[in-house]
Amino acid sequence: MDTLTESPLVPRTDTLLDVRDLHVEFRTRDGIAKAVNGVSYAVARGETLAVLGESGSGKSVTVQAVMGILDSPPGFVTRGEILFRGENLLTMPADQRRKVRGAKMAMIFQDALSALNPVLTVGYQLGEMFVVHRGMSRRDARAMAVELMDRVRIPAARQRVGDYPHQFSGGMRQRIMIAMAMALEPDLIIADEPTTALDVTVQAQVMDLLAELRQEMGMGLILITHDLGVVADVADRIAVMYAGRIVETAPVHDIYRAPAHPYTKGLLESIPRLDRKGKELYAIRGLPPSLTDVPPGCAFNPRCPMARERCRTEVPPLYRVTAERGSACHYWEECVGDD
Repeated sequence: MDTLTESPLVPRTDTLLDVRDLHVEFRTRDGIAKAVNGVSYAVARGETLAVLGESGSGKSVTVQAVMGILDSPPGFVTRGEILFRGENLLTMPADQRRKVRGAKMAMIFQDALSALNPVLTVGYQLGEMFVVHRGMSRRDARAMAVELMDRVRIPAARQRVGDYPHQFSGGMRQRIMIAMAMALEPDLIIADEPTTALDVTVQAQVMDLLAELRQEMGMGLILITHDLGVVADVADRIAVMYAGRIVETAPVHDIYRAPAHPYTKGLLESIPRLDRKGKELYAIRGLPPSLTDVPPGCAFNPRCPMARERCRTEVPPLYRVTAERGSACHYWEECVGDD
């Protein structure tokens, strides 16, 4: 069967980010944890890529490497390329990379209360971007902060610009984080679990806001999440990660219609559905493997209902399902055929 050696994105002139064969490891007292093992994906202007998987699958570590905020030591990029507009960020001088971070690509962190400085007003923190990157005065930067708060629909922005993070609700703090990320109108925004700890209604509002801003600004968006239900209406493509590898990647509707990997299928079946009311909710058996002791063959094989002897000895490559779709399962055709 044909395999994919690079991201299954049809080559385009508007590609913003191209991650190629990225490897990241953490050198700990307990051994070397291989957190990212050959991840490749690409994001184009105006496109949303959702990266899914359970905790510990390598989703956040991958984007930390992209942003250049990986804690090192113990984390080290050992192989691969991260191309932003054709330039390799990994070989870029540190001062040049700092100019890219924030101005050209920005990140929304999952815990807004921890990400915001509790002793500085939100207006000061929003305005800091304009002071540092554009040399604005504090007065002008404060005016820009009010404009940003209005843009992300924070009520009474002019009166609240002098408030501190703890004076805002969880949903409003996340809007401030979004405002901070889009302050300099970057080409790419990375949102790491942006709806964690928010109630369902606020989750929907935050996701709608991100989708609206992406369309308005024409930026690329990487959405990191463990919840397939959150991304159904906003993502263009999905990359599913397990034990540091991408096990399936496809346009969003293909994933939902007919998953081509048993892990993706298990995640979909775990979503609560109205037509299954009263029935026991499906759960993938077992736990993800320790990254210091990944099982031989396919890392998912101890939990996989389709596992066979080949799965226990041979690591599956990313097989080509279609031009824009890949699956790291030796028996992906059977998986698709079950639906």
